[in-house]
Amino acid sequence: MGAYLAKRLAASIVTVLLASLVVFLLVRSVPGDVVGQMLGQTSDPVATKALREFFGLDQPVWQQYLGWLGHVLGGDFGTSWTRGQPVIAMIGSALAVTIQLAFATLMLATLIGVPLGILAAIHEGRLLDRIVQTFNLLGLAAPVFWIGLMLLVGVSASFDWSPPLMYVSPTESLAENLSIIALPVVSLALLQAAAYSQFVRQSIISALGQDFVRTARAKGVPTRRIFVHHLLRNIAIPLVTFMGLILIQILGGAVIIESLFALPGLGRLLLSSIETRDYPVLQAGLLVVVVLAMLVNLVVDLSYRIIDPRVRLG
Repeated sequence: MGAYLAKRLAASIVTVLLASLVVFLLVRSVPGDVVGQMLGQTSDPVATKALREFFGLDQPVWQQYLGWLGHVLGGDFGTSWTRGQPVIAMIGSALAVTIQLAFATLMLATLIGVPLGILAAIHEGRLLDRIVQTFNLLGLAAPVFWIGLMLLVGVSASFDWSPPLMYVSPTESLAENLSIIALPVVSLALLQAAAYSQFVRQSIISALGQDFVRTARAKGVPTRRIFVHHLLRNIAIPLVTFMGLILIQILGGAVIIESLFALPGLGRLLLSSIETRDYPVLQAGLLVVVVLAMLVNLVVDLSYRIIDPRVRLG
């Protein structure tokens, strides 16, 4: 285990360095810059030159990258060009919102999708299976912004209620926080629950045709015991892998829901940084997303050994 972690850590360092270069170049490839945003198209050349020097945009790209990377490795992500706040503080505040949204969505999607997938597999080809399949099809086909908008309009029209406009953290008021994130979580969870359900259904149906299931049935093992002690354990590793992919997808794609429900999360912060060409915030935010994805993958890989001790981590 120690040797495996050392290898993964070394590979992660190389990956993060490569990702930092890609992120830096992608950010610089966006047309326009913060100077143009501040001064407009008909700006004074003298003012433009002064601002470009102030932000270091007059330097060669490689020099800008090395300077930024050196500060990042020293734990300094810089200061926002448009808000004047420390980038690390802005990222930390926004990331807390996105992580809460992501894990709440993952839990709700799991609680909905896994039982539905099991029921559909048990009743394959019958009415209940067709109902679940219809839910899966609609959930996978409907855009997440449409689901969120329909929930927002439906709840507002039916109960004469709308979520608060100002975000409140769970440490300040848990009740208000839950009322704020409830609809965003449900909007994301319905989409992910459909994916969960479809994955679990296909996994169980595939496992039902394997030899160990037929052998257990021939020995007279009860159906419930076959599911709990054989099928579910057999699909545990693929299911954990799928959960990791879903979590990464939620973390990376929450920008639409955060914008729709005015949540001050990381996705919304990155979107506003793109609009204002706030390079320090945008670069740090994208790098954090990459690191989070790597951490999720590492946790998923390590969980294989816990689920099945026979798995060897190489």
